[in-house]
This record gives sequence, C-alpha cells and structure tokens, in this order.
Amino acid sequence: MKTLTLLAALLSAAYAQAAEYSQVNPAQSAIQFSYQQMGVKMDGKFKKFTSQLSFDPAKPASAKAVFDVELASVDAGSSDANQEVAGKAWFNSKTFPSARFVSTAVKPLGGNRYEVAGQLSIKGQTRDVLVPATFTTQGNAGVFDGTFTLRRGDFSIGEGAWAKFDIVANDVQVRVRLHASSK
Repeated sequence: MKTLTLLAALLSAAYAQAAEYSQVNPAQSAIQFSYQQMGVKMDGKFKKFTSQLSFDPAKPASAKAVFDVELASVDAGSSDANQEVAGKAWFNSKTFPSARFVSTAVKPLGGNRYEVAGQLSIKGQTRDVLVPATFTTQGNAGVFDGTFTLRRGDFSIGEGAWAKFDIVANDVQVRVRLHASSK
C-alpha cells in the first residue's frame, strides 16, 4: 500500500510539473518600477495591463509571453505625477497608448531560473531585452518573477528638459510578477 501511495505522489508531482500555465490572474500580478530622482529612490506601477502566457516547465523553449501595458494607467505616487508621466514629455500616452513586450526565447538556467529574451516597444521604438526570471509553483498556480533595467533614453522617455539624466536617472528597474494557473 505504501508503494502505491508513493507512486501516486510521484505521478501527481510529475503532472504538476508538466502543466501548462496560461491563465494569468491580474489581481495577483503586477508590473512595478523603481528609479532615482535627485538621488532619491522612487517607486511606481502600472494599474492596467493584459498578458498572454503559455509556459510548460517541461518545455521552456516553447514558452510564449506577451504583455500590453496601458501607459496612462501609471501610478507614480500622486495624481499630478501620474498626469506628468503620462503626458507628452514622458510616455506621450495620447499618441502612444501602450507599451508591449513579446518574448522571443526562453532559456532554462537551472533550478527555477530562466532567461527570457524579447522585444520591448515603447513610444514607437523597439529594443531587445533580456529578463532574468524565476518560476515557482504555489499549489496549482505558477508565479513568474522577473526584473530588468530599462534605459529610458533608449525609448525617449523624458524629452525636452527631462532628456538629461541629472534629475531623473536613465536606469529604471522594472519588476514583473505574473501569477498564472494551469488549464
């Protein structure tokens, strides 16, 4: 009887690892960012984004991810800051309402670590990015955490008087958390 119980547990664990995670839970997912303004760390997030995901831990090379972020949904800490950042000098969200990330490859690095390559498009400019990420299971859900550095100058985020990096730093740390369940 113990052998059957052990076999059932092993098969259950193998099935959990073979699940494809594709149903993103927006309430438990987040896209956040941090940057330096006059030497002080500032934090923000985007309140509205959609994502499409297909990830099977047994076949990471076939994984796909797409994120569309509503730039006007930025939360930079106050309504004045939100309006400024969504405005023409920064995101210009009336002309460029969304940013998009499309994965092009997922490389397993061992353990629960991965390198996600993709293309990030903001304000009509597209750049290749690498996102170091982790994947962990929590019950029948999978949690993806990734962080990368966005150089705002590469996307003309902050134009005119804001184009210099003396007040607002060029490097922006972007943190992505996706909470997804399997089909």
